This record gives sequence, C-alpha cells and structure tokens, in this order.
Amino acid sequence: MKLYEQTALQISERIEKGYFLVGDKLPSIRELSQSHSVSISTAQEAYRLLEDQGWAESRPKSGYYVLDRQNTPLNLPNITRPSQRPLEVTHWQEVLNLLCANYQPDSIQLSRAIPDLDAPSIKPLTKLLADINRQLPTRDLLSYETLRGSDKLRLQIARLMVDSGCQLHPDDLVITNGCQEALSSSLLALCKPGDIIAVDSPNFYGSLQIIKALGLKALEIPTHPETGISLEALELALEQWPIKALQITPTCNNPLGYTMPTEHKRKLLALTKPYDLAIIEDDIYGDLAYQSPRPPSIKSMDEEGRVLYCSSFSKTLAPGLRVGWVAPGRYLNQVMHMKYVVTASTSTQAQLGIAEFIAQGGYERHIRKMRQQYQNNRDYLIRLITEHFPDGTRMSYPLGGFVLWVELPGDIDTVEMNKRAELFNTSIAPGTLFSASGKYRNCMRLNFAQRGDERSDKAVEQLGLLAKAMIKEKQTVQ
Repeated sequence: MKLYEQTALQISERIEKGYFLVGDKLPSIRELSQSHSVSISTAQEAYRLLEDQGWAESRPKSGYYVLDRQNTPLNLPNITRPSQRPLEVTHWQEVLNLLCANYQPDSIQLSRAIPDLDAPSIKPLTKLLADINRQLPTRDLLSYETLRGSDKLRLQIARLMVDSGCQLHPDDLVITNGCQEALSSSLLALCKPGDIIAVDSPNFYGSLQIIKALGLKALEIPTHPETGISLEALELALEQWPIKALQITPTCNNPLGYTMPTEHKRKLLALTKPYDLAIIEDDIYGDLAYQSPRPPSIKSMDEEGRVLYCSSFSKTLAPGLRVGWVAPGRYLNQVMHMKYVVTASTSTQAQLGIAEFIAQGGYERHIRKMRQQYQNNRDYLIRLITEHFPDGTRMSYPLGGFVLWVELPGDIDTVEMNKRAELFNTSIAPGTLFSASGKYRNCMRLNFAQRGDERSDKAVEQLGLLAKAMIKEKQTVQ
C-alpha cells in the first residue's frame, strides 16, 4: 500500500469510529502533512483518494469536510454483464424516433440530455451573441472560420482545461461542431471498417451510432455504477481481441453517472500502455462534477499522446451552439484532416460569443450555479422515485451532470413504457438505446436538469404507477 493510501485509510478509519462527524472540517493539508509526517503532495493525494471514495469533499477556499456516505443509495444498479464478443451496433431506428419525436410544447421531456436553458446565469451569453452579430463586420461573420477554430476560443478552452489537470497549448485543440463531431472525427482518424472499439456499457447512444455508421464493432466492457469500467475485464478483452481504441466517459458518465476514481484512471493508462491503445475520452459532463475542484481527466495523465480528449459546451451551456473541441494528442493531423473532410469549419459567431463569455467570467459563474442546482435536482428526483416506483427499483447516484439511470425490477419493457408514457405527455430514454445489442430493456435514463415543479413531479409519479401496472400485467399473464 502506498503512503498516501495508508494516510487516507487512517483518516477514513477515524471517520468510521466517530472521531470526525458528518460535516466536520478535516485537518488542513499542512496539518495532515505534519501530524502524519508525510509530504504536502502525499497529503494532497490522500485527500483526493478520500474524495474519490466518498469520505470527504473539498470546499473552495475552506478545506476538506466529512461527507455523509449514508446518503448514497444502497440500491445501485447491478454491475453490467454485456456480451463478451464484438457486436455490430443496432437500434438506429429507436434512436431516430427519439431524436425526431414531435413533442408537444407542454410535454415533460425526461428523455433528452438537455441542460437547463432557462437558467438566468446563461442570459449574458445571449446578449454577447447579439452584440457580436451587430458589431462584427458582415464579411467576417459570414466567412469560413479557420480549420482549427477561433484563436480566442482555443485560448480560453486551454485555460479552462487547466481545471481538469491539462497543460495544453491552444494549437493542441481543434474546434468542432459539438462533441459528436469531436468523437466522430477521432474514430474516423483512428479506424477502418471492421475494427473493434471497446466501450463502457451502458454507453451514450450517440457514440454507439458513430461506431455503427463507420462499420466498426463495439465490444462492451462490464461497468460498475460507482467506479466505472472493469479494468480486469478490459485487460482480458485486450488479451483476446485486436482492439483498435477504447471510447469511454470516465467523469460524470452518461448514462450511469459514475466518476472513475483517479487511481483507476491512472491504472487504465498503465494497463493500455503495452498495447499502445488509443483512448477516446468523452469529457462533456466533466465541468459539471459536483465536487470541487473537478476530477482530473485521463488526458491530464497522458504522457504519450494516446488520449484524444473530446468535449463541448452542449451540456454546460446549450446544445444549439454546436461548439465542441478535441485535443487529439499525437493524432492531431489525422483529426484535422477528418474535420476538414466532414465540415471544414464551425460557426464564427458562436465561437466568439463563448470565448468572450468565458473571458468575462460568465462561464465560471454559470457552471458554479448549475452544479449546485443539478445536485439538488438529483437528490429530489431520487426521493420521488424512491417514493413512487415499485419495490426493487435500483438507480444510479450521479456525481455530476443531470441524468439518472433507473433499473426497474422484473422484465419491464421500457420501450413499451415510453410509448404508454406518451399518453400523459411524458418521454423517457429506454435503456436499449445505450447498448450495442439492445440490452438494458428494463432500464431507462431520466433528465433532471430542470427544477422540479408540480407537473414534472406528477409525471414521475405517473411513471411509477405505470411501472407498477406493467409488473401486475406480467404477473397476471404468468
């Protein structure tokens, strides 16, 4: 056991024995260093490990405090057990139905992963966009942006990425049309038809559909709802199959909500090093982690350029902006080529507006408010589901973002459930969308970005009643 792990273990044992109570302030890093005769860096690593394990939280300019681990639900989803062989991705029609659904203006859309677009803290961005539209010469506004993207925006993104532990030059980045293009350009740069891509499972359906469109095969790896992809299962898969790349969302995962412990991220890099495996890291929700400072990215630990880091402002600000980015490491030229072939450039106005929003501090203020709102919304939705859904329902405990994974008891079909929910103007995202082979039929993903009101509370209650009714139907047939 490493020294920082020993130090963290001693602190956690004291918490368990009641020396430190929930809400108590823990010793400062300097005090911990002195009392345990360890270096400052060892004390910092010990507290990072305690955060990863859910014992402590960091509060800006205040220090570390004891967390209430009892608030973590005991009824987490089961560890996933996907197929152990590469598969062609299916279920495009179901994804198309979700994307093209004609929702009524007053519908309760729990299906799409859309942030709160009514948040007051995003209003300054809309004003900046309008100002740019008025002030920028028409020729500059309507012309192509450079292939790499706006210099101003890339500079601001490089500064933002320091929070995830990355030290990047703006020229290490390529601006894309959302994270979807960042992911697709990365896979296009790395793969040819027939190649095998390892993914965590369940996995974002947008990523899976890229794999399908490029003629690739997905190898789904068992995933734990708290710690993420199984490193043991991944190691076995690497020994057995010629895997071309790993695509993973290790921080504030969509849809399971987990954040992979920092030590697991390091182990993942070490495990894949002998294979020189490219890792496509989708970090689109990373800035929405509830803990502060936000967890480090895998990219921040990469010394070989193997990690292609993909993100966007679609979840932190608004999806309609269509502005994302990729830091492709050693694959920069290949990704830029794919970017040129597919879209050539990204909207100038949106890039400049976001760059100015970040520079003025608007982004940081907005993110800070959204983190708190989404965490409160998570707890509220979990209480509603616990109250109204059938016994035996399991659910995730997201550590960031605004999506919740729900596993229903028995063999309830959430595809059928979604059809019935339309009768009371509500939509969910069936679990089958998040698997290459259509697994997770008894699961669903729900969005909790919006503040709860009487209508949305009623919709969740009706979903619970619907689930109970479907269970009774199954029992009657049997």
